[in-house]
Amino acid sequence: MSEKEHKVSRRQFLNYTLTGVGGFMAAGITLPLVRFALDPALKAGAETNMVAVTQVSQLSNEPKRFDYKIDQVDAWYESEVSRSAWIYEENGEIVALSPVCTHLGCTIDWNTNEAHQNQFFCPCHGGAFEKNGKNVDRTPPTQPLFVYDLDVRDGTVYLGRPRPQV
Repeated sequence: MSEKEHKVSRRQFLNYTLTGVGGFMAAGITLPLVRFALDPALKAGAETNMVAVTQVSQLSNEPKRFDYKIDQVDAWYESEVSRSAWIYEENGEIVALSPVCTHLGCTIDWNTNEAHQNQFFCPCHGGAFEKNGKNVDRTPPTQPLFVYDLDVRDGTVYLGRPRPQV
């Protein structure tokens, strides 16, 4: 091959050089920004810590509301958040249900409506749930209450995240 076939003009050389330098500069600016934006999502923190909520001795067959606090990390902001759960024991099994209605997110209550005795009731739109959290037919909610991940250690009930019932 001769030298004439591979000659690069000054204009092409300048174009290649400026494109290469510009690409390195763009990568140098955007990569740290992308890393900064994605860092909270990449951190290991997906697993939740179980939080002590109550003693097993305080539970009965009747659902009781327990309020507790968790430490929440939202990106770089840490805060203490109040949570609650309806917990009861039946046939030796402990059940912890979320107090959030699956219809529109209102807070439910136990046995407060005369038309829905011994059921969870949502006063916002008349949603009703059975004691086990299953939604009552012909009421607005289309899915059951979420159930908490639960662990019992040394007579203490620990709760994790609420998850949909299957």
